[in-house]
Amino acid sequence: MYINGKHVESIGGGWFPVYDPSTEEIIAEVPDSREADVDRAAKAARTAFDSGEWPATTAQQRGRLLFKLADRIRNEAGKLAELEARNCGKPIVEAEMDIADTATCFEYYGGLATKVLGHVNPVPDNALSLSLREPVGVAGQIIPWNYPLLMSAWKLAPALAAGCTCILKPAEQTPLTALEMTERLDEIGFPPGVVNVISGFGESAGAPLVRHPDVDKIAFTGSAAVGKIILRNAAESIKRVTLELGGKSPNIFFSDADFEAAIDGALFGVFINQGEVCSAGSRILVERPIYRKFVEALAEKAKTIKLGAPLDRETKMGPLVSKEQYERVREYQEIGKREAKLLAGGGRASSFSKGYYVEPTIFADVDNGTRIAREEVFGPVAAVIPFDGEADAVRIANDSPYGLAAAVWSRDIFRALRVVKSVRAGIVWVNHMQPTYVEAPWGGYKQSGFGRELGPWGIEEYLETKQVYINLNEQPIAWY
Repeated sequence: MYINGKHVESIGGGWFPVYDPSTEEIIAEVPDSREADVDRAAKAARTAFDSGEWPATTAQQRGRLLFKLADRIRNEAGKLAELEARNCGKPIVEAEMDIADTATCFEYYGGLATKVLGHVNPVPDNALSLSLREPVGVAGQIIPWNYPLLMSAWKLAPALAAGCTCILKPAEQTPLTALEMTERLDEIGFPPGVVNVISGFGESAGAPLVRHPDVDKIAFTGSAAVGKIILRNAAESIKRVTLELGGKSPNIFFSDADFEAAIDGALFGVFINQGEVCSAGSRILVERPIYRKFVEALAEKAKTIKLGAPLDRETKMGPLVSKEQYERVREYQEIGKREAKLLAGGGRASSFSKGYYVEPTIFADVDNGTRIAREEVFGPVAAVIPFDGEADAVRIANDSPYGLAAAVWSRDIFRALRVVKSVRAGIVWVNHMQPTYVEAPWGGYKQSGFGRELGPWGIEEYLETKQVYINLNEQPIAWY
């Protein structure tokens, strides 16, 4: 692990294995951090924030450090992408895009570090009122396993630009690229304690991080169930919290949409990254006039998706990340067979003797009240639902406890924009699904969480606002 500028083992000396999901073989062992390790990381981050070099570091200097980190990641992109693909199971081509986006994220916030503005408040004469922006303090950041290094950047970059210090806990399944990144931090010039990375499990490392009194803020990306636990635990010390949680995103296709583009958009929206995407368009809503033609074309094209080894450049879908996730997705495939009509897939990919491979699975004639339509599978399982007209599409789209993302496909721009305004989701795409830019906000409505990442909204989550009053009248206060 990386604590206070040094690579260290856990205090208890424990280790745990990390697997390649395509072979089910151990590829690394990492320290099993516990409460004592969290405590030393928190103390290092607290000291660095309160009295180390970091408080004296200017915004320009923080920005330059982030630029350097972006350059190092870009220069070593091949190595990092291969490690990411082997650890996650995602196709190497997607991993390369993720690493490129990681560098861009650090670069963006390197530039934004000098753009944090205060405000002069219009108050009555004989006084000057200022609003200053200051870093929150020590940020605990808990990362999911589907985009390990990219999600690390989404949290580290704005926090460091704001002047916070950080304790990052990657997912236990995929800690390798976050730990690999720490090899560069000392050389680049980050002072000790500013960035700390601990490996461990949610119960033994994540929970103590949330509870720790030296941690001022928690940023979490993961499931809604775990997000609720974090919120309860953070309430004890009134920590600032941002949550980016699950989704059951509607991908809405009207009958006037470009048909071929729509089929590709439906498949891409749900099967990219093996469906292990919080914004996956796992509810495919299709207007009834094109419904039968649409589902037939969808099933036919799904059969052409190439499953394969993560490092094979022809692979479009790799294995799921872990045995636990494989068993979860397999369970939902069986649930779907009882609830709807199986259109494609529905089982383990039989051409692989090892690895957590499942077939891209499509269920048709799905009722929006079923489990496969309401619960987040987080795997390559799509539920196709027919609808009758615009109002019905909006009703079905909003009938969900989640509200992270949505997409609408139509050549009628007026209808598309009406649907955009009516759908309760934090991100809505028109005639596309999944493009994500560091310049734009990311986050959800309802049980998909609160707070926003990326863009100027991302740095706001790591800033406090301080009011300063300056008396311009030297006359004493007449209170007696």
